[in-house]
Amino acid sequence: MGRSRNTRRGRAAAASVVEDVDGGRAELVPDRERPRAWTLLIDGAPQSHVDLDDPAYLSFEYQRRIGHVIDLAAPPGRPVRAVHLGGGAFTLARYVAATRPRSTQQVVERDAGLVELVRRELPLDPGARIRVRSTDARAGLAKVPDGWADLVVADVFSGARTPAHLTSTEFLDEVRRTLAPGGVYVANLADGPPLAHLRGQIATAAARFPELALVADPAVLRGRRFGNAVLVAGDHPLPVAELTRRAASDPHTARVEHGRALRDFTGGAAPVTDAAAVDSPAPPDSVFT
Repeated sequence: MGRSRNTRRGRAAAASVVEDVDGGRAELVPDRERPRAWTLLIDGAPQSHVDLDDPAYLSFEYQRRIGHVIDLAAPPGRPVRAVHLGGGAFTLARYVAATRPRSTQQVVERDAGLVELVRRELPLDPGARIRVRSTDARAGLAKVPDGWADLVVADVFSGARTPAHLTSTEFLDEVRRTLAPGGVYVANLADGPPLAHLRGQIATAAARFPELALVADPAVLRGRRFGNAVLVAGDHPLPVAELTRRAASDPHTARVEHGRALRDFTGGAAPVTDAAAVDSPAPPDSVFT
């Protein structure tokens, strides 16, 4: 694994950092509007945005929506124990560390080369209690003790697709095992018309969790375009009213579906098992252009 280009020459002339990692060609692109902020791309697909000066700043729409869930998962500022499946540039782990000091976190990121790149170029705060494991997300989750996590965040993509083994009821059985009572599971899902994958994922989560909510752009929910949807699940009532208020006040407003409306949205889709699971659909090329 070798660096193909690194043309950074200080803040005034910051340029992209490009390196081959296990999952493809990684590129760190400086944000021209925020001096120490960077966007991570893998094979041209945006993966993460990090502001080293302000790790509580979330640029991507879906990450901002997950941030709302993190904010509402426990009283403000209270430390939590969090598991992040999929690391990217550790954006959401940094967010938890900034907004909930003294939190204990585990990040599971399969791409060891990417972990090395991010640690070197975008170092974590040495005071943050963040442990990073370079292994498969489901294998890493299996090592988390029963009832350990207050929060499990799934944001795993390989070639812009979620691997099949992270879409099943058996996978969610592992998630439930690791969650403490009252814990919250939140997942970044991506789909487009006819939304068969998204409907199946909601049905799968409904088979394992009594409480569900979905946060997404109305155009995505209507099947008009490919995009992200944030699924929230737990064994206790979710803060739907406050989540709805926050999603509606975002720069890119989102809708929150829950209860009967969300059940109706599945359209009779069946839960996905390991035996029938497939990768999530690939986004059209136009998504990243």
